[in-house]
Amino acid sequence: MEYLHSMIRVSNLDETLDFFVNKLGLVETRRYDSEQGKFTLVFLAAKGDLENAKEKKSPLVELTYNWPDENGNVEELGNARNFGHLAYRVENIYDVCQDLMDKGVTINRPPRDGYMAFIKTPDNISIELLQKGEALAPQEPWASMENQGQW
Repeated sequence: MEYLHSMIRVSNLDETLDFFVNKLGLVETRRYDSEQGKFTLVFLAAKGDLENAKEKKSPLVELTYNWPDENGNVEELGNARNFGHLAYRVENIYDVCQDLMDKGVTINRPPRDGYMAFIKTPDNISIELLQKGEALAPQEPWASMENQGQW
């Protein structure tokens, strides 16, 4: 058995790509548009996983965007949390969270422990960020920052 990817449905492809590529730093590895099925698949990889992703191996995130129908209606995704979350290891959790905040991303669960944080995509999918190696020493403003919303 070989892990291939995790798929999440998105309601606005441009907004979601802005989040994953411009804010989180993932890289688009390939794209597939289906005229017949009226959907677009976009595969993304973390920069540290690019070599494996180019060989079409894991780990990848597949964004699935269902095109509007002939009346311009788009499928409602709802607020279901049955997916769980995506997780990424980062070199410095404080630097990553600060960079995300500077780009307008809410840190739902700040890295108070120097090890773990949670953010959300524009479609409300939780993303866990984990510090590579040992936890960093707790520091402000993170140590006293409260949770925001659900994560």
